[in-house]
Amino acid sequence: MDKLANGHVKTESPAASVSQGSFTELVICVGGIYMSFLSWAFLQERITTTKYGPPSAPEKFTFSIFLNTVQSSLAALAGYIYLRSTTSRTPPPIFPNRAILAPLGLVAVTSALASPFGYAALGHVDYITFVLAKSCKLLPVLALHVTLFRRRYPLYKYAVVAAVTAGVAVFTLHQPTSKKGGRGGAGGGGGSSLWGLSLLGINLLFDGLTNSTQDYIFGTFQPFTGQQMMVAQNVLSTALTAAWLLLSPYLGQTMGLGAWLGMDLAAAGQGEFGQAWAFLQRHPAVGWDVLGFAACGAFGQLFIFYTLSRFSSLLLVTVTVTRKMMTMILSVVSFGHRLSGMQWLGVALVFGGIGAEGVIQRREKAAKDKARIEARKKAL
Repeated sequence: MDKLANGHVKTESPAASVSQGSFTELVICVGGIYMSFLSWAFLQERITTTKYGPPSAPEKFTFSIFLNTVQSSLAALAGYIYLRSTTSRTPPPIFPNRAILAPLGLVAVTSALASPFGYAALGHVDYITFVLAKSCKLLPVLALHVTLFRRRYPLYKYAVVAAVTAGVAVFTLHQPTSKKGGRGGAGGGGGSSLWGLSLLGINLLFDGLTNSTQDYIFGTFQPFTGQQMMVAQNVLSTALTAAWLLLSPYLGQTMGLGAWLGMDLAAAGQGEFGQAWAFLQRHPAVGWDVLGFAACGAFGQLFIFYTLSRFSSLLLVTVTVTRKMMTMILSVVSFGHRLSGMQWLGVALVFGGIGAEGVIQRREKAAKDKARIEARKKAL
């Protein structure tokens, strides 16, 4: 299972080469995923890029840990309700044994660390670049599997990585150096964009560590399910980020630690929770956006798991890729972004590579299913 809130989930759910759900269920599932995560992405961009207050003293919502805590707590609650409601007998334990706590803890740490770097990157790159770069999760996952786990992949995987990397490079190199004022995006020139991409690279590295560890958990602790992972990861992430919110007022005043962590020392006594709460009191509309953002992420995950339980996981891959493309289009339309011809070429390279990978995987799965059926016939 990938980073749950972004709508991409990898799970060990039983393979289903034939869809079992009805057409009505399919429409509801796909529509639910689109509506949840398009709304999630819209609210994410609005929360993180809108300038609130008077023009003479505008301010932005920059409290990513607070935002993540609200989101993970709602997702944990929704996941637990879903786990109980879909189990006829006693639901399986969220933490089946002690041995699983260490890798689950690593997943929680890496997922909790990834988001602040992603949100920090939004201060230097626009949301379109952010979405495009976040579509490149295969790159860090593949790199970590090759270097740490000594795995080998077919040639087309490396070709997909090359196409996606080239697409992001083309898109970034043709980024306009000046932009009109408004709610969207990042500032400035190439140096700022380079720093933003560096922050995104760290974000993707943590994503890759999260995904690789999740793969290890699913392979080692069978039959640990995606629903259990959803609850466990969000519970542990909430515990970590809530602990940070409680401790940050003290850390900010401790032996220069606050300055080293990049905290706002002028408001360090409040901590991030106090600062975020004060911001919501000054601008109440942001609070509704934060709750809507968290709710959309939680409901989106539930639609994903229901889709996986009723249809083939290959359907989910198609929905995820097209959803990200629609997210970019929605951002362009809603927030006034302008893309050059070369930038559209970069977008085409990224989603073309991801789409080609999906087609190849579909063919490979069909070939494996056919070989499995033929082997069973021979055995009979």
